[in-house]
Amino acid sequence: MTSPARIASLDGRRFRMVSSTTSAVDHEAPSIFEYFERDGAIWGGYEGDTVTFGKFVGTRTGDTIWVSFVHVLAASGAVVTGDGESDLELTDDGAIRLVEHYEMHGLPQLSVCEEILAG
Repeated sequence: MTSPARIASLDGRRFRMVSSTTSAVDHEAPSIFEYFERDGAIWGGYEGDTVTFGKFVGTRTGDTIWVSFVHVLAASGAVVTGDGESDLELTDDGAIRLVEHYEMHGLPQLSVCEEILAG
């Protein structure tokens, strides 16, 4: 049995990468992700410090999302594909945090993105 979602829809929300085991994050110009969600489907795109652009598509069940992604590395132009699962959490200030578990270069990876709050 799947637990119901405690965290609101990701539709129209933007996130910034705060940490990653895959690469160093430029905190002045991190990768920015834009999410869309409807009827259990997730999709969106991203660009930033280490990628020229990327796209993802997946599903949401409760407070977990699963996505497949493709992006182009800024440094080499190489195309990278993969998939991963993210746990949705709330920060102390009410923003959504994505704790992303995925595989890249044949090794398990972890990155954290946090919602960009208006204001």
